[in-house]
Amino acid sequence: MYDAFLLLGFGGPEGPDEVMPFLRNVTLGRAVPDERLATVAEHYLHFGGVSPINAQCRALLAAVTAEFAVRQIDLPAYWGNRNWHPYLTDTVAQMRADGVRRALVLATSAAGGYSGCRQYREDLASARARVGLGAPELIKLRHFFNHPGFIDANADHLRTALAVLPEHQCESAMLVFTAHSVPDVADANAGIEGRLYSRQQQETARLVADAVRGPGAAFALAWQSRSGGPGVPWLEPDVNDHLTVLAKSGVTSVAICPTGFVSDHLEVLWDLDVEAAATARELGLSMVRSRTASTHPSFVDAVVGLVQERLNGTARAVAGTFGVTGEDCPTERGCCLSRTALTTPQ
Repeated sequence: MYDAFLLLGFGGPEGPDEVMPFLRNVTLGRAVPDERLATVAEHYLHFGGVSPINAQCRALLAAVTAEFAVRQIDLPAYWGNRNWHPYLTDTVAQMRADGVRRALVLATSAAGGYSGCRQYREDLASARARVGLGAPELIKLRHFFNHPGFIDANADHLRTALAVLPEHQCESAMLVFTAHSVPDVADANAGIEGRLYSRQQQETARLVADAVRGPGAAFALAWQSRSGGPGVPWLEPDVNDHLTVLAKSGVTSVAICPTGFVSDHLEVLWDLDVEAAATARELGLSMVRSRTASTHPSFVDAVVGLVQERLNGTARAVAGTFGVTGEDCPTERGCCLSRTALTTPQ
């Protein structure tokens, strides 16, 4: 039924000269002035103008391909991005040239909502339309926010981060999970019942906290990487604001776990390793940050498991009880607002 696998990523610049063109791609149609983009560009230039995201996609694709070989899954693997080379449309054109007819697609976002799900579906539809006659059918794999392999990978990395702290701080450190903030209106209209995105992020955090410290473990979910104008409400609390609240309440150490991200790309590096780390130092907090799922063997196993669910019709692997039947959030159900509906003054 399927004859290829496609990794669908966000994309990122791989040199200083690519930063501004990349940011213009990301904000296309939103009339964001270059002066504002230049501020964001400084985050990239801080790291040499190179976002790690492309290298991390290559690494994940290589790990998944190797596991395909071990399990005798005969699917050629491709990679395409939303905002930078290799562009998705170019990849789909190559797939058509290679004779691919029907491919499974993993988007590098674990949860639902517009940016993490519906927009990727729109990207797939747009790429097929541009390629035209003979473009392969592209079937997006389900959300994996509560896949046992995704949870295990994050939990393992969190344990490793906590071990860096002195023993007394390791035991008392507050667990703070982070995900990309989105406009409140986007979250309110995500999923049939609303708040699908934040509910899924909350569940991921709960499952990882329970895996590390046992059922009912204390944790907090904070948000990062806000990019909207000050007049538009976004999900809160911001991670820096939350660190301030924790310090005032007497907390002395924190472990930040970015479960809302699949890889340690630039937003994780800048927002947490630079900005949040600086905030923690100012507050006198001891802070550690765990790695993302990335190419952890459990996450690679999860990706291959998602493929096998489709290939073999095997039961969905789900941790916990939230969304036990899976929530694919297909566009045709109208579960997330379109880009037009989400457009607000910035």
